Amino acid sequence: MTSTTSHLVIHPDVSAALLSGKAVVALESTIISHGLPSPRNVVVAKEIEDNVRAGGAVPATIAILDGKVHVGLNDSQLEQLGDPASNVVKVSTRDLGPVIASRANGATTVSATSHIAHLAGIKYFATGGLGGVHRGARETWDESADLVTLARTPITVVCAGVKSILDVGATVERLETLGITVVGFGTDRFPGFYRADSGYDVTWRVDTVEQAAAIATERDAIKAPGAIVLAQPVSAEDELDLALHDATLASGLEAATKANISGKDVTPFLLDWFHTKTNNASLEVNVTLINANARLAAQVAVAAARP
Repeated sequence: MTSTTSHLVIHPDVSAALLSGKAVVALESTIISHGLPSPRNVVVAKEIEDNVRAGGAVPATIAILDGKVHVGLNDSQLEQLGDPASNVVKVSTRDLGPVIASRANGATTVSATSHIAHLAGIKYFATGGLGGVHRGARETWDESADLVTLARTPITVVCAGVKSILDVGATVERLETLGITVVGFGTDRFPGFYRADSGYDVTWRVDTVEQAAAIATERDAIKAPGAIVLAQPVSAEDELDLALHDATLASGLEAATKANISGKDVTPFLLDWFHTKTNNASLEVNVTLINANARLAAQVAVAAARP
């Protein structure tokens, strides 16, 4: 039976796992409605959930449907999110009140997913790449809400760094300023989403899921307020070719400027540009890394749940 607590509709499998202290991994839903084309988006959403299960944890994809915040979705709800006719809004933390009040459908970003997962008592979250400081932010002040939300939310996010279409260097600096712990998984370098190495170092490194779980456990024990970003690079054989990446990024930024695209519309525009101009090679990298992150998040959550 589905449980409803404090405005959250919690899937029975998720509720049972939380009550018994079993591992649960939150998943965002923006990748379904805005990150991947239909019908591939629904197929991938189910693959991601399957990878969480394969890692020994229970998946909890988070979204807003008809104004209700769902923590964990069934197949029909995943399909509803992936249907372009469902008019799904991209929801950051600032949008939660308006979307819920208007009884709309919403796909949660990293920031909204982190907030809702924390409310539900979920400590681990897997995603593709974080939002961050946009290029040209010195003039526009354009920065993702992901960063400030993670600064105040004690959750562990497994990701492939930040999207390489952003100002990665400025984002790394903001992560430090905001007190967000960044830990490389099997790497001393901060990943760059499509690329394994963004060109920047990480301060901390772990090489096992047990080490990662220990960091999260001690963070919780000391009640440190910010998130842990567990950054796992895409494998060398799966990353996007460097020359293709740089050429596509340059042409995409130029196209966005000419089309007067700014703010939250830049990221989906550039992601779509990458998919189109690389003949979907970037899409395959995206799918590969989110599935790998789902497996890792599940394994870390399971390690943390052991007595």
